[in-house]
Amino acid sequence: MSFDRERLPDPISYFESEGLKLTGRGAWRTTACRFHDGSDSMRINTKTGGWCCMACNAKGGDVLAYHIEAHGLEFIDAAKALGAWIDDGKPAQQHKPSPLSPRAALQVLAAEGNLVAIAAGNVARGVALADTDLARLMTASNRITRLVEAFA
Repeated sequence: MSFDRERLPDPISYFESEGLKLTGRGAWRTTACRFHDGSDSMRINTKTGGWCCMACNAKGGDVLAYHIEAHGLEFIDAAKALGAWIDDGKPAQQHKPSPLSPRAALQVLAAEGNLVAIAAGNVARGVALADTDLARLMTASNRITRLVEAFA
């Protein structure tokens, strides 16, 4: 099983099939942004499929990136939906399932890491942690450990 970029749909056809009306001429066209419901703030490159919203800064490099973001899919699921995932008869590589998408896992790691850093800074300044703070710190530590194990 593998990904074949050449099988991704033509950018103009894809974005129009998503209900977006492309306006303008040239490689970059304008359309509404579905990520913040803004009108005429998204720019789409009709050659590469790259896209960027000038208002909310949502962006991606091709139609696959848009499909992932717009539909909340993982890479393989989005590639399959767009016909760019090839089943060549070879078994797929086995990996441990993750409880979260990579993007969600990074968001959790960022939040929990921030909490750990704040707690460490307080302890370094001689502030004693309350029992509830210590319990929350242990929860953060356990979440970080589980995510590292899931994605290792």
